[in-house]
Amino acid sequence: MEKKKYASNTRAKNKWNTENYDRLYPYVKKGKKEIYLAAAQAAGMSLNEWLEKTLDAAAGIGENWGEQA
Repeated sequence: MEKKKYASNTRAKNKWNTENYDRLYPYVKKGKKEIYLAAAQAAGMSLNEWLEKTLDAAAGIGENWGEQA
């Protein structure tokens, strides 16, 4: 019974993520991940948060992008 409960939770999370996030699969040269991870940790961020903020800055996207008025 427990297995079904966890499966439905996973399906619900996956559905929500699919509806609310786009997925990116960047490939980087060996060794760069560790450099990016160190930069993220130095900034007090997760790697995902650091990548998103770095990409937003490069694209000229402000912090409030996508927020409803």
